[in-house]
Amino acid sequence: QVQLVESGGGLVQAGGSLKLSCAASANIFAFNAMGWYRQPPGKQRELVASISHFRQIVGGVTKYADSVKCRFTISTDGAKNSMYLQMNNLQPEDAGVYYCSRGRFNGGRYVSDAWGQGTQVTVSS
Repeated sequence: QVQLVESGGGLVQAGGSLKLSCAASANIFAFNAMGWYRQPPGKQRELVASISHFRQIVGGVTKYADSVKCRFTISTDGAKNSMYLQMNNLQPEDAGVYYCSRGRFNGGRYVSDAWGQGTQVTVSS
């Protein structure tokens, strides 16, 4: 069973930046895809970014939720078996617990089969 460990969360002022990291216990080049979810307080978990084909294509194939496009960047580092989420111009609505996942695309939809424990992101206005 793969283990995924997130880090990098914290408190930031609106307009600031954070970079989340996800360390995998296995070779991520064996994964089909990976993604970042977030769960705001009192709300359902939502997919914010995903990346696939990162073994075959430099930078992989990335997808973003409309709410984070042009502000968030997802990336991977195969040498470190890690995935990242660079978050810029953070807003209070970006706050929540961010989860790393491993998954695959099924009919164009990202489906997870492994999760990390989450890291808290708090944005002050």
